[in-house]
Amino acid sequence: MRYVIDPPSVPSLPVLGSELRFPIRRVFCVGRNYAEHAREMGSTVDKGTPMFFGKPADAVVSDGADVPYPSITTDLHHEVEMVVALKAGGRDLSAEQAMAAIFGYGVGLDLTRRDLQAQVKAKGHPWDVAKGFDHSAPVSALRPASDATPGPDTELRLSVNDELRQHGRLGEMIHDVPAILVALSTLFELKPGDLIFTGTPAGVAALKRGDRFHAELAGIAELNGRIV
Repeated sequence: MRYVIDPPSVPSLPVLGSELRFPIRRVFCVGRNYAEHAREMGSTVDKGTPMFFGKPADAVVSDGADVPYPSITTDLHHEVEMVVALKAGGRDLSAEQAMAAIFGYGVGLDLTRRDLQAQVKAKGHPWDVAKGFDHSAPVSALRPASDATPGPDTELRLSVNDELRQHGRLGEMIHDVPAILVALSTLFELKPGDLIFTGTPAGVAALKRGDRFHAELAGIAELNGRIV
């Protein structure tokens, strides 16, 4: 097949223990999935249906590359999250089908232009400019689920310049992974290559140029990077 312009390259992530890479199709994110984070953002805790938003696949930053400080913001915030990568999909999945669709797990940062988010929220506008900008999704190498699967006691941590900023356990999520995937599959037909950011614990704060970050999903994945 011939195109009028060169087709874009496929964003991808490394896979631990393999020379193969995981191609990224779409990036879904869950908002306000830890009660304390919802409260620190001035939101009510909603235990009903998960709230979803998205990022472009090419917003993913892989392989520990530097993260450029984005334009049109003076308040860039970190949100550390477990990331789930799918090898299969479907519509209206059961919890069992959802878990069987998982390829592996990683850890990532949902970077947020917090000042822009406040502005668009005040106007009742979508969050796209605050969440879906270039380089807004650094993600670690993926750990295949066949090697290790996180549980409720698995810790999620983020340090900036060697100072612990965020810490939580996956069991604190309002909606767990099966519930997230089941709900998401009622809204979209999930596909191989989809990534899901599963929400952040409390402690979100600002990043500045020169900051170095270390994110960890304990025993599963680690991510190091720098804001430039």
